[in-house]
Amino acid sequence: MDSTNTELILIRISGLDRPGLTASITEILSRYEVDIMDIGQADIHSTLSLGILFKCRETDSGNVMKDLLFKASELGINIRFYPISTEEYEEWVNMQGKNRYILTLLGRKLTAQQIAGATEILAAQGLNIDAIRRLTGRIPLDEQKARVRACIEFSVRGTPHDTDELQSQLMKLSNRLEMDFSFQKDTMYRRMRRLICFDMDSTLIKTEVIDELAERAGVGEQVRAITERAMRGEIDFRESFTERVALLKGLDERVMRDIAEHLPITEGVERLMYVLKKYGYKIAILSGGFTYFGNYLKEKFGIDYMYANNLEIVDGKLTGRYVGDIVDGKRKAELLQLIAQVENVDIAQTIAVGDGANDLPMLSVAGLGIAFHAKPKVKANARQSINTIGLDGVLYFLGFKDSYLDERANS
Repeated sequence: MDSTNTELILIRISGLDRPGLTASITEILSRYEVDIMDIGQADIHSTLSLGILFKCRETDSGNVMKDLLFKASELGINIRFYPISTEEYEEWVNMQGKNRYILTLLGRKLTAQQIAGATEILAAQGLNIDAIRRLTGRIPLDEQKARVRACIEFSVRGTPHDTDELQSQLMKLSNRLEMDFSFQKDTMYRRMRRLICFDMDSTLIKTEVIDELAERAGVGEQVRAITERAMRGEIDFRESFTERVALLKGLDERVMRDIAEHLPITEGVERLMYVLKKYGYKIAILSGGFTYFGNYLKEKFGIDYMYANNLEIVDGKLTGRYVGDIVDGKRKAELLQLIAQVENVDIAQTIAVGDGANDLPMLSVAGLGIAFHAKPKVKANARQSINTIGLDGVLYFLGFKDSYLDERANS
């Protein structure tokens, strides 16, 4: 088609959706051999919004619009026409080269206040929203229903004026309005994550196992005090670990078995593990806890790698010492990188999830670091966090959509 005798026309169609509507519109366009320059469609509760930018011969444009108007009247839909200049089109084309990001909002429910706050932050940073889609299934009217999840994803374009300030503003908003968020650059690596590493205590399970052991040994108060100081980053993990293990001296191994068999699994773990395994992710536990319990979870969920601390047991009792190197924060980051090398996975394709100060190194190294129901220091330093729902919220940060998953994954 000779570009000197052509017109660019944008049509916007809205109305009740039905099968064959798009086919009816494009069939008319095909009669005039137009070129489709861009097309996009969205459907919200059976209400259609369809946009088509096409190029046609100047001699055909009047007939094209006339035929489309007749068809729109026949179908009971609204149609509008907008002539587009060459300059406008070139400006749109140039916009395609701008950075793209994904903002994910997640919670038990989503409100207009939350969306207004988030979109105002995007606008203030000079970012334009290209698309919005819901990742979770239909939200039930009964807000008290167990395990309700609500998630929407914004595809945005542009270059933020100040990325750190954007993150800070989103964090403040999430704290104030009880929602979670993730702001990620939209690259191929984001769409091809392959390795995910979890902390264990207070992440995969709803307890700190060393505290459970300490209760059985009668030193619960002393150990809890040391644990809290370590998780807040007030004292060195290695030092605190040695002190806490020493207090467990003499505890019977049978106590460990009983605790392992009754570990309180975090909400969403079963669903998360099922989906990750089904879609080929490699999964690792990198824990400052103990191998005895990590191996139990490894077997239960078919986890690929497990690294934790090994308690010394002699004659069926804990000696108050450990065997081998301590898995502290630095070691967790090293292990994540090592496993990525073994699996031939680019570091940008890795994910780390944890709650404590000793998880910060691996959260920083991973392509996507997620603080889960984390201590204040960890949440303040992480770029993504989940605090309002279960661990399966990780799936939405990876771009999974409920409608793409099978019945078991949505149970």
